[in-house]
Amino acid sequence: MDFEFSAEVQAMQQTLRRFVDREVLPANEEWHRLAESGAYPLQVIELLKAKAKAVGLWNLFLPGLKPDEPGTRMSNLDYAPMAEIMGRIPWASEVFNCNAPDTGNIELLHLFASPAQAERWLKPLLEGEIRSCFAMTEPDVASSDATNIRTSIRRDGDSYVINGRKWFITGAAHPNCRIAILLGVSDEGPDADPHRRHSMVLVPMDTPGLTVVRNIPIMHHHSPDGHCELVFRDVRVPASNLLGDEGQGFRLAQARLGPGRVHHCMRTIGQCELALELMCERALERRTFGRYLADFANVQDWIAQSRIEIDQARLLVLRAAWLMDRQGNAAARVDVSAIKVIAAQLQTRVVDRAMQVFGAMGLTPDVPLSYLWTWGRALRFIDGPDEVHLRTVARAELARAKASRGATAAYYRVS
Repeated sequence: MDFEFSAEVQAMQQTLRRFVDREVLPANEEWHRLAESGAYPLQVIELLKAKAKAVGLWNLFLPGLKPDEPGTRMSNLDYAPMAEIMGRIPWASEVFNCNAPDTGNIELLHLFASPAQAERWLKPLLEGEIRSCFAMTEPDVASSDATNIRTSIRRDGDSYVINGRKWFITGAAHPNCRIAILLGVSDEGPDADPHRRHSMVLVPMDTPGLTVVRNIPIMHHHSPDGHCELVFRDVRVPASNLLGDEGQGFRLAQARLGPGRVHHCMRTIGQCELALELMCERALERRTFGRYLADFANVQDWIAQSRIEIDQARLLVLRAAWLMDRQGNAAARVDVSAIKVIAAQLQTRVVDRAMQVFGAMGLTPDVPLSYLWTWGRALRFIDGPDEVHLRTVARAELARAKASRGATAAYYRVS
């Protein structure tokens, strides 16, 4: 297992760091000013996107990128530290066309779209001309088990008719969101295989009957591109909008999530690194009871624990990315579940320590810590709650134990 990056990849990391420091970070205040005014900061984003594309920092996340497609092909392992660098500024990934949920949607279309679907939707997504959303989770069922999903996809002649309600649909409020990839039930028969009764359909956002009901606040703050509730009332789309084969929606959904979880985790690690840097600087500057905070043993413990935990998490995420590159996404399924739990819990721990060192200022918008803490807490649900991923890891361990049952007998001391 070798996580040494090539000279070319290290040069790309340096290029990205310089771009973030020189171009993205100076625009951060303007981005927030516009977002807080209720307008999506398109003028900020579009200018930066053009610059990023010009220097080759574009579509870095897609290992299967073809020679005629725009972007720089990187393996999952090579891309992981790039996601960490982008993650330091939560909105920065869009600048490089590496933002969720578009990355996962692009991967889906890359794998399963028909030539006509690719021309209409994949091509403009790769160019960064449009945005997309992924309509999976629902308010009335436990969507962490995708077999529970109930939105109906009914065949009617040359069309599909869709009825249902979705929520927490990231990106649906973005002004450039043009397409939703929807997961729903296409086989409602009582004897249908629960893993073969779902399908995916491409639904243009301007289709009659599709309504964006609201942008749901998460932990009392709004995301300008949205975590939206959508209603589908007799939404009719051509049968040619089916993505892949009918009944394969569950499989497609599973294929989509692996690399995206690596991206989420590495962005989280970038945010934890930022929180640790802020914590250390504050500890060196702030005095209380005649001493700098950095001189107190408990603060030193927080700093040390944060450094150790961040490095542990990074190594596990890199291992998952390495395994995906070598053996495919399915082989890393348990590893991906493990890093998903570790990264989300890491973020709330490290950021919480940093907030404590900052005192009341840590709760304010003057520093990004309170936002990062709430996002870390949300990540314990996003892409599956902790409990589902822990179950995956536990089942793998128990399966190994069953396969080698009795192997530990020699370790018992019997008198």
